[in-house]
Amino acid sequence: MVSTLISAIRRECQRFDSQNAKIHILTVASVTMAPMQTGGTHLIVCATLATLVTGLATPAHAERGVRQPVLPAVQQLAPPVARQLVRPAARRAVPAVPARAAYLFDPGTGTVHLSKQATRRMPVASLTKVMTAYVVLREAGLNDIVTINAGDVRHAATNDATAAALRAGERLTVRELLYGAMLPSGADATHALARVYGPGESRFVAKMNAAARSLGLAATRYGNSDGLPKPSPGYSTAQDQAKLADVALRDPVLRTIASTRRHVVRKSKVHRAHVWTNTNKLLGKAPGALGVKTGYTRAAGYCLSFAADRDGHRLIGVILGDTRADRRFQTADRLLDWAGDQLASEPDITEDL
Repeated sequence: MVSTLISAIRRECQRFDSQNAKIHILTVASVTMAPMQTGGTHLIVCATLATLVTGLATPAHAERGVRQPVLPAVQQLAPPVARQLVRPAARRAVPAVPARAAYLFDPGTGTVHLSKQATRRMPVASLTKVMTAYVVLREAGLNDIVTINAGDVRHAATNDATAAALRAGERLTVRELLYGAMLPSGADATHALARVYGPGESRFVAKMNAAARSLGLAATRYGNSDGLPKPSPGYSTAQDQAKLADVALRDPVLRTIASTRRHVVRKSKVHRAHVWTNTNKLLGKAPGALGVKTGYTRAAGYCLSFAADRDGHRLIGVILGDTRADRRFQTADRLLDWAGDQLASEPDITEDL
């Protein structure tokens, strides 16, 4: 009986091969009848049927009359795949940094991702206002009221500086003036804050320099509260400004202000309505961007203090002395993406690009 069954199966295999893998119900039925009549051959018939149904009959090119080895069904269904050597992805090249100085680090781990002339002293323009805001938050209450005077408005106008469009006689809270100083980079707002909380510009600048020393910013000296060329712009470094940004972002109020794209002050009995837009173009574009501050003077060039949270890490950077306004944002965006890729591997440290 067994030999008869095997002969029947071989004939059906030949028919299967010659008819281009067309399986007939009649064929399957005729073969499946065999195990009912021959209990001892049940396993062989089932294995053969599995081979027929999956289309894995004797190969057409096999030599007729020569027994082909019967492989387990699983091996026939899934032929071995050659092992491939998986190479780790190549690291992205360090983005070009055309600016005079740059620094990028991870304050959580202390990893320096990039450094270019990072300890070189140079003017930092309105990045100065980060320290102004830091000092004000330690001297004033957020709901304190400050009255804008003509000198505040004149200071911004005569120095051709960016302004928050304040008018003499307006009364605003310290919180609102910090938005006016940080978002549109208003020199009128910073002048008013320094005047009240110095009191006076010179005393306020002395507090700024004392704060810089206490924070370990040894290569930083401030000449005024807004970074304008007159009377003295002072100086700092990309490294020191990045450290300052880290400190500033640890303050929840300052972090909220620095990361705000647009702030609206509604009209009241004591002040006009104001709408201030952040000059930092990374906000809303770069994933996880937190600010921090833009700056420009002819001597300082285009400057940017920036930060972003990526994969549980905070990346903070500074670009000083770029010659093109938009390029600083493009460079910062590329640096953040590149540094984010380094988080999964050993970071690159680039000195003096």
